[in-house]
Amino acid sequence: MDVTNQTTVTEFIFLGFPGVLRLRLTLFVVFLTVYLLSLIGNTLIIFIVVLDSTLQTPMYIFLGNLSFLEIWYTTATVPKLLATCLSQVVTISVSGCLTQYYFFFSLGATECILLAVMAYDRYLAICSPLHYSLLMSIPVCLQFSSGSWIGGFLSPLLSTILISQLNFCGPQINHFFCDSDPIFKLSCSDTFLVEALSYTCSSVVILSSFLLTMSSYGHIIVTIMRLPSRESWKKAFSTCTSHLTVVTIYYATIIFAYVRPPAKYNFTIGKVISVFYCVVTPLINPLIYTLRNKDVKKAFRKILAQKRLLLVRYMKDI
Repeated sequence: MDVTNQTTVTEFIFLGFPGVLRLRLTLFVVFLTVYLLSLIGNTLIIFIVVLDSTLQTPMYIFLGNLSFLEIWYTTATVPKLLATCLSQVVTISVSGCLTQYYFFFSLGATECILLAVMAYDRYLAICSPLHYSLLMSIPVCLQFSSGSWIGGFLSPLLSTILISQLNFCGPQINHFFCDSDPIFKLSCSDTFLVEALSYTCSSVVILSSFLLTMSSYGHIIVTIMRLPSRESWKKAFSTCTSHLTVVTIYYATIIFAYVRPPAKYNFTIGKVISVFYCVVTPLINPLIYTLRNKDVKKAFRKILAQKRLLLVRYMKDI
C-alpha cells in the first residue's frame, strides 16, 4: 500500500443519496421539513416543562432531557444530509468526521440509557405507586439523568481514540454522515481491534438498555393484568403507550443497523435505515408526547393563556 496515499487524505466526501437533481431536491424539502418540525417540537416540550411547575416531576424531567438530546442528536447528522441533497460534492475534514462520529454515538448511547431509565420510572409508577415518591424523588431523578449523559458520552470514547490513529486510503464515504462501517471501509490500517471494540460497545449498550426496557414493560403488563377493572387497565396503559411506541421504533432501527456482523453491512440499506433513527425518530418523540399527553396539552394551553394575558396588559399600558 502506498504510504503517501495513507497520509494525504485530509478530508472525506459524502456520497449521500445519489440520483437526479429533482429527486434530491424533493428529499431536501422532506428532510428539511421533518428536521425543522423536530427542532420546534422538542424545543416546545422543553419550554413547557421548564415553565409549568406541575410538570416538574421525574417523568417530565426525563422527557425534557430526551427532547434536549433529540435536538442535538438530529443536528449532528441532518445538516450534512441536507447538503448532500443540494450538492454532489460535500466534504468534511478528518477531524470533523471524528467529532461527528463521537457526538453521534455518544448521543445515541445516551438515548438508549435514558429510554431504559424512563421505562424504569414507569415501572416504579405503576408497579410500586406507594413507594414511587421515595424511590424516584427529584434528586434520584437528576442522578439518573446525569448518569445517562455521563455513561453515554464515555461509551464511544475509546473507539473514537482508536479510529483517530487509523490511516485512510480513500476520500469517499458511502453515507451522509460519519458512521462506523463507512469509516472502517476507507482505512488502510488493520481495523480488527477497533471494529471489535466498536461493535461490542454498541451491542452491549443497545441490547442491555433494550432488555432492561423490555423487562420493565414486562413487569408493567403483568401488573396491569392484575388490575380489577377495564378502566384501570386503560388508564395504566395510557401512561406508557407513548413511551413504548418511541422505544419500539427507535430500537428496531438501531438493532438492525448496529447489532449484526460487520460483513453483512449493506450501504444502501444502511443509509435508508439511518434516516429513520437520525431524522424520523427525533420528530416522533414530540409528536407522540404532545398530541397524546393530556397534561402537556393542558400545560401548553395554560402557558398560552398566561402569555396572552401579559400581552393584553402590555397593550393596555401602551
